[in-house]
Amino acid sequence: MPAPVASPCVNACRIEPGTGCCEGCLRTLDEIAGWISYSDEMKRVVWQRIAERRDAAAERAAERER
Repeated sequence: MPAPVASPCVNACRIEPGTGCCEGCLRTLDEIAGWISYSDEMKRVVWQRIAERRDAAAERAAERER
């Protein structure tokens, strides 16, 4: 049996007004609220969204430095 999908929470909870995502874990309020009831498959989807958000933020930061 596979291990449960770990929560991305890093206990740095603050919603960024511009993005609507938590500054610590990059989840939306809906994703945070729903996490406990999500299937492992849905949790993996959220992890993928987090990775996409992190990549997009890195791209925006790189563009600002140019």
